[in-house]
Amino acid sequence: MTEAKTKTGGAAQASESGLTESMEEILGSLATRFDASVLDGSEQNARIRAVVVNEGEWDIAIHGTELQIRRAIRGSVCDARLIADRATWLSIAQDARGGLAAYRAGRLIVRDNLHLGVAILAATSGFHDTRRVRFERVSTPSGTLSVVRAGAGEPVLMIHGLGATKISFLPTVAALADQFEVIAVDLPGFGDSDKPLCARYDPPFFCGAVVELMDALGIERASIVGNSLGGRVAIELGLRHPDRVDRLVLLSPSLAWRQKRGWIPLVRLLRPELGLLQLVPNDAVGAAMRLMIPGARSGWAQAGVDEFLRMHSTRGGRLAFYSAVRNIYLEEPDGTNGFWTRLAGLDAPSLFIWGKNDRLVPVAFAQHVRHALPSAENIVIECGHVPQIEQPKTVEQEISRFLGKPALTRTR
Repeated sequence: MTEAKTKTGGAAQASESGLTESMEEILGSLATRFDASVLDGSEQNARIRAVVVNEGEWDIAIHGTELQIRRAIRGSVCDARLIADRATWLSIAQDARGGLAAYRAGRLIVRDNLHLGVAILAATSGFHDTRRVRFERVSTPSGTLSVVRAGAGEPVLMIHGLGATKISFLPTVAALADQFEVIAVDLPGFGDSDKPLCARYDPPFFCGAVVELMDALGIERASIVGNSLGGRVAIELGLRHPDRVDRLVLLSPSLAWRQKRGWIPLVRLLRPELGLLQLVPNDAVGAAMRLMIPGARSGWAQAGVDEFLRMHSTRGGRLAFYSAVRNIYLEEPDGTNGFWTRLAGLDAPSLFIWGKNDRLVPVAFAQHVRHALPSAENIVIECGHVPQIEQPKTVEQEISRFLGKPALTRTR
């Protein structure tokens, strides 16, 4: 095993083709740029495997404030994998921002642990101004929450969907960091945040956790962007704490069902505490997801399945997931405290972005929103349930446009 040589100046001095550089030298340039302050501390002693297509595998090991690059031992375990061809690795070595750019463009694939894989790319980017991506763990009264943040300016909080994590908003975080301070959070029970076993995992609970995060970060008021479950949480925040919300951007938000729900009696009997037992092996869950989700064997969808399985492998993660699913299904649509009755009282300027091909939250929900909240703006785009991943440029442009409107005067 050959440990990588460190070089001053950062980038590997490769020839035009890059063929004269060894992979130890190419990857070693990452070690010279490593900035441990970008990480949140949970990555200590982690081993990230750099897979070079058709060439071999190397391990990037974190030891305190240093990285070590060595040939991977066949059959050894790792915590995350970064997969790319030699040309991509060379471009990452030569361009300080190349890692995250290659990831967002799909030329570099992250598997097994998105938090860890993206964190090491951010920590070796050589990017030091306020726009850089950085990871933090934030202590709140209800537990510790994991966030990724970038940029400076007016704060924008981003909340992921059911079974997803903060990394589903990474392209959006990076794209908007020139204009705003952008913070994407793992909700309690998901990703790398704490997973309390006694939590309700319903919109009021998640809403309270977001308010606690804002308090801990010293954020008085923010715009909120939420996808799926995160959109529902954002709406709850706007209803319960209107003085903490500037604007809402809701991407395929999870909303109370209007049609008859024939399974209510059975769902009420099913207890989410069963999730404390892993009744179905992760391999079987993963196989089922790859059959159900289009494109789940490659790209972002594949990485999303990895993140779900990482969460599902923990007792707290399973409990949070099944509790949240149950609460979504059982939410009352009508009546004094029904969702659609309450939605009419939402004051924050709101932009709803719907996926034309969304099977989980069909675009037909837009007509119910128009009826209940005629002041809201509704846009339909060509995508499925995760617009910020499927149509990132369109979503980023719409968010930037909507959040860039003159702020309303508020009395507190």
